[in-house]
Amino acid sequence: MNSRKTIRYTMEDVAPAVAMLQKGGLVALPTETVYGLAVNAENSAAVWVLYEVKQREREKALSVLVTGMEMVENYCQNIPPQAYALAEHYWPGPLTMILEDKGVVSALVNDGSGTLGVRCPDHPLTQAILRQAGVALAAPSANPSDQPSPKTAQEVLDYFDGHIEGIVDGGPCRVGVESTIVDLTGPAPQILREGGIPGQELLDFLKGLG
Repeated sequence: MNSRKTIRYTMEDVAPAVAMLQKGGLVALPTETVYGLAVNAENSAAVWVLYEVKQREREKALSVLVTGMEMVENYCQNIPPQAYALAEHYWPGPLTMILEDKGVVSALVNDGSGTLGVRCPDHPLTQAILRQAGVALAAPSANPSDQPSPKTAQEVLDYFDGHIEGIVDGGPCRVGVESTIVDLTGPAPQILREGGIPGQELLDFLKGLG
């Protein structure tokens, strides 16, 4: 894998990128926040390689990209009404929700906590890939751990050229910072990471639901 030339896919190359993901390959994808390094979240071998390439600690869970709440229902259970309200208002967008895992994704994706982070990215290319692939994609930021998150395809190539199968070049990322993470599995919503949406805005929105 390390000696393989990384393929740079364009908008016309979505189908080959999907095929590569379905075969277990690592493909970097654009989102509105930063580029993500994606694999089929149900493929344990692919997820293992993702951890290796990214030099990521196994204890750090991976969030997954989805097309929307219909796909979330395939992977999560006991979903609270708050999640549907947040998704309707903020998805697609820079919001990751922590929900109760159903056990469909590879056990390597989460940290054994029984939860799963889900996000619907606001980028037409990645949305098209998710629809065609038909599965959730584990997709942490496309950088080696402790390095800055990449906002362009070239930055991803600078990190991983020859180490991943492909990259979908979707231009520079609009937001440039990671998604905000809100945990909906406890007695009250908790902001775990500030990102593209102010955490207080999310909490105020949820309070307004009554």
